[in-house]
Order: sequence, then C-alpha cells, then structure tokens
Amino acid sequence: MTSEAFPAATRRVKKTSTGSSTLEDVARKSGVSAMTVSRALNRPELVSATTRDRVWQAVEEIGYIPNLLAGALASNRSRLVAVMLPTMANSIFAGYIQALTERLAAAGYQVMLGLTNYSFETEEALLATVISRRPDGIVLTGTQHSARSLKLLGAAKIPVVETWDKVQAPLDMLVGFSHFDVGRDTAGYLLDRGYRRFGLLWLDDVRGTLRREGFMQALAQRGIAPAGVSVVAAPASQQLGREGLDELLRQDPSIDAIVCSSDELAFGVLAEANRRGIRMPDDLALMGYGDLSAAAHTYPSLTTVKVNSATIGAKAAEVLLARLQPSDPSSGGDGSRAHGGETRIDTGFEIVQREST
Repeated sequence: MTSEAFPAATRRVKKTSTGSSTLEDVARKSGVSAMTVSRALNRPELVSATTRDRVWQAVEEIGYIPNLLAGALASNRSRLVAVMLPTMANSIFAGYIQALTERLAAAGYQVMLGLTNYSFETEEALLATVISRRPDGIVLTGTQHSARSLKLLGAAKIPVVETWDKVQAPLDMLVGFSHFDVGRDTAGYLLDRGYRRFGLLWLDDVRGTLRREGFMQALAQRGIAPAGVSVVAAPASQQLGREGLDELLRQDPSIDAIVCSSDELAFGVLAEANRRGIRMPDDLALMGYGDLSAAAHTYPSLTTVKVNSATIGAKAAEVLLARLQPSDPSSGGDGSRAHGGETRIDTGFEIVQREST
C-alpha cells in the first residue's frame, strides 16, 4: 500500500536507520540549508524570525529532536544553564525563574533546575551532578556555600552568577541586594513610627538570618531588645505564621509589632489575629517581606518589603549571556564584564507601606 492511501496528516516521516529524524529532514521540510537549521536551533538570534518559524514548524511536524550531545562535543557548548533554587513553595521565586528562563531561552539556552531545600549538602550533591554534565553556566541562589561546593565550582571553571544577595567578594558575577540592609531599614521604618516592643517571626534560612541580624543591630543601636523571637524551619507557610503569633504572644502579650521574614508567614499571623479579634494596626502592627501578589489585597493590606524578583532573573541572564556570548551586542557586555564593566549589580529593595502599620 502506498503512502497516498493515508491522509497526509498521518503519514510518517522517513527515518534514518536508527529510527530518528535528521537535521537534513528538517532542512528539506523547511526549505533551507542544514546549516541554517543548525543556526535556528542553536543560535536563534542569528537568523530571521521568519526562518526560525519555518524551521520550528518543520521540527514540530516531523518530531525532530536535536542531538545536543553531538552539538556540545563539536562546539564545546551544552546550551544548558544550571539554576540552583532553594524551593518552589515560595512564590517570590516565580518571577525570578520566569524572567531568567525566558531571557536564556531567547538566546538558545535551556534551564536545568535543581532544588536545594535550603541545604548546603543538597546543593553540593546537585552541583556534583550538574557539573558532570558540563553546563555552560551556573546560577546560584545566595552567596554562602559549603567548602566542597566552593571547591567544585572552582575546579569546574564554569561561569557562575550568584543571586539574591550582596557581598564584597562574589565567586564570579553577582546580582542581588543586601539582606542585612533590608533588616536594618525595616527596623528604622518601624522605630520611626513609634513601635518599640517587637516580636520577630523568622525562617531559619541563611538570607532570612541576615535580615534578622540587620534588624537586631538597628534595635541595639537604640538600646532596644526584641520582646519575643520565634525561629521556624523553612519553607514558610501560613500555618507556621498562625502558630508563630501564638508563640510570640505567650512570650510577651504586650508586643506592639510583629515582623515576619516572609509575607507567607505574615498572612498566617494576620489570619490568626483576625480569628482572635486583634485589630491591626490599632492593637498590633504587622510587617512582611517579599510583596507577594496577595499582600496588597489582605484585610488590612500588608506593609512589606518589595524586591523585584523578575529584575534579578533578567539581570542574572544578561550578565551570564555577556560572558557566554561576547560577540553578541544584545547579550550586554564584552564577554568578561557586563553592564558598563560591572559584575556586581545591586537590584535594591523598597519598603511598601500599607494598612497593617
């Protein structure tokens, strides 16, 4: 029976002896050369949008899967970027990952995501695994790492971008802000509004600890000690926030402001306060961190610290691409530095005042 006996949509593309469609199949289907197909798949920024569309339409129609291993061996590029993230449970990272992934994908790179669960040991294991696959770049969340992780990264000689923090001596490139300064400025904001008896509800993660240290130092400079402190295990949840309010009020019922290391915890505090008939901010003020989308719509609306996670993701991609693609003007740099010679980008933060304070 000939192929004409079947509807065109159900005909199978001719396969190689291994059963796989080839680059040449895509070239014939799209009406361009095999070289152009290769460029469209591996360096899409080098071909026109019309050509990219034709190539990708052909790829989809025949089910072609590029041999990335062969391409990596030939070009010494894997087109992969490994990203270490502490958790997917905290929505503050959603905009970060979206912007990072989109910017890298536009330049022909795919993201390989690893979850560290706020654990140095897990980060070590993930790095050992991903480095063996030779990604073109590595993006880390935070600037504190174990000795073994530092050794692995140093030996790999792969471009590294540390994000979500700010230090004087990054491993390589850095995009983030100072968590210590967030804590310090948060304390100053509340002190200026007359609050003096603070309850701190904090996650035990590294960056949260830095914010707590900044907050405590600002209090100490005014001769004030916290009225209550409750440290809970990451990741944050509203249940932990409800339990945290109960614990802090047991420590000192006269607390006049509760500061949370995440909006998620603050949402739980707010829910429990409403259940108990505690009026905010008349009886108790509340402040969060992260400016999650719900923060502006709670009752009362939540005062918090805004960090632009999407900006962190986009800038991290840009500085990495500037290193990986020095000849591409859209990548943002000369291959060794980015953004006017800077490898350290401070994305800043902002205190957003709402009804809860």
